[in-house]
Amino acid sequence: MNTPPTTTAGPWSPLKQPTFRALWLAILVGNIGTWIHDVAAAWVMAETTGSPFMVAAVQSATTLPVVLLAIVAGTLADIVDRRRYLIVAQLWMLLVASTLAVLAHLDMLGPWTLVALTFALGIGAAMAMPAQQATTPELVPRPMLGPAVALGSLSMNIARSIGPALGGLIVAQAGIAWAFAVNAVSFFGVVVVLWRWRRTPTSSVLPPETFGVALRAGLRYATQATVLQAVLVKAACFFVFASALTALLPIVVKQELGASAGTYGLLLGCIGIGAISGAMLLPKLRDRFDPDAMVLAATVVYAACMLALALLRNIPTLYAVSLLNGFAWITVLSSLQIAAQTSVPAWVRARALSLYIVVFSAGMAVGSLGWGALAQQYGTPTALLAAAAGTVLAALASLRFRLGEAARVNVTPSGHWPQPVATEDIGGDRGPVLVTVEYRMAMAQREEFLRRMQPLGHARRRNGAVQWGVAEDSTRPGTYLEYFVDSSWHQHLRQHERVTEDERALQDAIKALLADPKDEPLVRHFIGGAPGKAVAAPANAPGGMA
Repeated sequence: MNTPPTTTAGPWSPLKQPTFRALWLAILVGNIGTWIHDVAAAWVMAETTGSPFMVAAVQSATTLPVVLLAIVAGTLADIVDRRRYLIVAQLWMLLVASTLAVLAHLDMLGPWTLVALTFALGIGAAMAMPAQQATTPELVPRPMLGPAVALGSLSMNIARSIGPALGGLIVAQAGIAWAFAVNAVSFFGVVVVLWRWRRTPTSSVLPPETFGVALRAGLRYATQATVLQAVLVKAACFFVFASALTALLPIVVKQELGASAGTYGLLLGCIGIGAISGAMLLPKLRDRFDPDAMVLAATVVYAACMLALALLRNIPTLYAVSLLNGFAWITVLSSLQIAAQTSVPAWVRARALSLYIVVFSAGMAVGSLGWGALAQQYGTPTALLAAAAGTVLAALASLRFRLGEAARVNVTPSGHWPQPVATEDIGGDRGPVLVTVEYRMAMAQREEFLRRMQPLGHARRRNGAVQWGVAEDSTRPGTYLEYFVDSSWHQHLRQHERVTEDERALQDAIKALLADPKDEPLVRHFIGGAPGKAVAAPANAPGGMA
């Protein structure tokens, strides 16, 4: 980090961090280039084929690779050097975008070639997204994380306000080839900033996880993380239906309004301006309103905007609708992203974010194709009306999944578990490891103890345990044995690095229920596999609850 943490973090404070500022500006330029590409690709497809399905296929070609590869990318981003990894991804996208520009210049870019190369460009974006988002906590102090995430959303929407209008202008005045060339150049700035970044790797005495182990750990974490699951459910309910507007907008402009690429770009630009305005107001709104209420209200407004696009044919009115649409979009998107970023610890952040990205992209890709096919069969207005109704119904169905918990969790590593000791040198691959923790409860606290143990069990599983349980001694009522199993000794040691402040508070609450609060729970480690050579060390690790 470039400066020490501050007590107050304003909405612009992360830009005081030099590396964050440089990367933010470079990514902003890259996002503008991406929007220029999207406008050019969608418009040339609408102009050459006139098919709603083919236009929607261009958007799906961008997002489908994310669905297929984001989890792989998130796993890699958590176990390799993110800086080098991101440089390779940016160079790949530079190569693909340059190929698009050359083929367009030579008039050799057919519809399916455009879809294929857009898919290749999407592969690069898919591989970069989780790592790019997971670097944010490395570039700013923790108090600035929320504003930094919001600035990331703002970057996308500044690009959304500038890129489409600029893309429409470039296509109209200079041609498709120049639009693709500008996109290619935009990747170069990100490469330069990443090249100059001197990243400090995360310190750990343990070797990195292998890909398979890391992938399973990430998926296991998601099955036990209720706040992350709420984010994923709400994202799926929104994006599947919200994708109809972006997928069908070029068809509305071309066929329903009879307008030009410039009008299409201006409509997208208005959406971006509305999003920027929303980003400026959101910090104050978050102080006054519950995030779940904000997301519900913004979703209803977004549905109303789709309804207006289906029924209205006055272009100035649709500019105003687009401004409102952008405000609603940024409210939902930013709320989901902040919840996803702040509810997961650093060791699994890229993997958790990759799951969010998959849901986002799957919703946009599948939704775009579905709404495109529906529009081709029954007409664009009918598809938009159906999407608007579905948006509201899905929002109501997801009300029981709450985002508010994300603001109350503390996933900072606590480091309060004592390191386990043994009388032999234990190989890292040796296992499985059975850990037992013995508690002596006051008889009146047994029910409360079992209730509090359930979230602790979720935490054990999130951090790597493949099995967990708790049982009472039949001969000594009130004496309980908690047990959990890790796959290897190294995996157990990783649990020591992963335990958070929330888990420390939970364990302290459990300790308060002991028959004698001065007694520490007795922890034992039982290790499978062949023994190593003998060393001098005590056999058990009292206290620490691990």
